[in-house]
Amino acid sequence: MSGRKIVHVDMDAFYASVEQRDNPELRGKPVVVAWRGKRSVVCAASYEARRFGVRSAMATTYAERLCPEAIFVPPDFARYRAVSRAVREIFLRHTDLIEPLSLDEAYLDVTENRTGLATATKVASLIRQQIREELNLTASAGVAPNKFLAKIASDWRKPNGLFVIQPAEVEEFLNPLPVGRIPGVGKVTDQRLSRLGIRTVAELRSRAREELQSAFGRYGQRLYDLARGIDTSAVVPNRPTRSISAEDTFEQDVLLAETVPMIRSLAEKTWIASRKESRIAQTVVLKLKTAEFRILTRSHTPPAPPGSPDELIEIATSLLDRVGADPRQRFRLVGVGLGNFRDPEDMSEPMLFPSHI
Repeated sequence: MSGRKIVHVDMDAFYASVEQRDNPELRGKPVVVAWRGKRSVVCAASYEARRFGVRSAMATTYAERLCPEAIFVPPDFARYRAVSRAVREIFLRHTDLIEPLSLDEAYLDVTENRTGLATATKVASLIRQQIREELNLTASAGVAPNKFLAKIASDWRKPNGLFVIQPAEVEEFLNPLPVGRIPGVGKVTDQRLSRLGIRTVAELRSRAREELQSAFGRYGQRLYDLARGIDTSAVVPNRPTRSISAEDTFEQDVLLAETVPMIRSLAEKTWIASRKESRIAQTVVLKLKTAEFRILTRSHTPPAPPGSPDELIEIATSLLDRVGADPRQRFRLVGVGLGNFRDPEDMSEPMLFPSHI
């Protein structure tokens, strides 16, 4: 292990919790943060709503069917960003090594901490206490020797929990986990691993590096390392976002026109993810992978950044006209991304989200 002490802090149901904190009438009730509309998607759901199966990036019409009693609240990102800045001020009391992942979560390297506390566990406990007492919100935290393990740990006792993975406990902790808990192992990779007889981290750990590299290319090396709890990536403060994207593989290869429903869904997911970012994306990217594994990308930078999920969907689907593929060409994967991020103060247009976490 690296000898580092890493804390991953994740605010609990952040947007919904802020709404419940600021409006006592919403406390204890199923709150869904979303714009209303047929094409709208859920930005966040309180834990009361999650019990009904409501999740972020879900269509609001579906969320309404799952939870008819849900209270829909339009998002107020300026307020969420103000709270996020207050959380960051608490982090800075303990370390300068803060890598925000979004408005509601961040990695902290507390190998050396400003408060002189003896352990990372005590640092994490104090941070959670300060967030609770000063902001009247709860956060979950994971403490571990590296970022990979800390992120898994923070989710272990959500909400309002703290979980610690000591270096000597890594193998015992990881072995029984399903491989789907590993970052980057999505539905398709999970299925490919399953076909190889790999369902748990212990089974992944038993495979040779060469076998995994042969099956998964460069990501095979990453899988080999993570199965052993190895992650050497450092906490990098103020890492600028280069792109945000969502992609998926079709169960069966499809024609170009048949990709539209998936593009709509992926554009909505990308939009939701982009709302947690303080910088503004100017370029929309469409990615396609042919049945022969050839990758095609098309991009467009509009005069003004997309201002709604509908605008993003419209631009992404319009890029299909520029693909220029044989009408008989089939595709196995599609992705929608946002790139060319800039700070709001560098842009002439008035921006919705002017602050950083």
